[in-house]
Amino acid sequence: MKTNTKAPSFTIQSTSGENYSLKDSIGKFVVLYFYPKDDTPGCTIETNDFNKLLAKFKKLDCEVYGISKDSLKSHDKFKDKYKIKFDLLADEDLKVLKKYKVWGKKKFMGREFMGINRTTFLIDKKGKILKIWENVKVKDHAKEVLETLKEISK
Repeated sequence: MKTNTKAPSFTIQSTSGENYSLKDSIGKFVVLYFYPKDDTPGCTIETNDFNKLLAKFKKLDCEVYGISKDSLKSHDKFKDKYKIKFDLLADEDLKVLKKYKVWGKKKFMGREFMGINRTTFLIDKKGKILKIWENVKVKDHAKEVLETLKEISK
């Protein structure tokens, strides 16, 4: 995946109760953040941080979506537990994860396995990728994405 290329289009199940398509967001900025698992420490911090800053993203005409391979049921529980105000997207068959090249080999405590590499994409109003954050460290990540968006939208 490269910046200044068109973000791969997709349609996917959303906690809104309707399917979400990236093309629905044309005319707005979009933050797509891919995270490994609902209600785990890092993912919870990252999601809560985006949630706390959501009003600021919206002021800049930006939508925020979290994507993992968890089910909608898992997403709904996670969303309710932390009062998350944006939609989470369920990619149980890994189609979007693979399109965005965030599904790959991971190492943890000496084991190798396939999983989601924590990655965030900032997409412009025409559907082009403006910036990609790979191997995201969750602390202050949402703030960094917001600062980047502020710079771009000046």
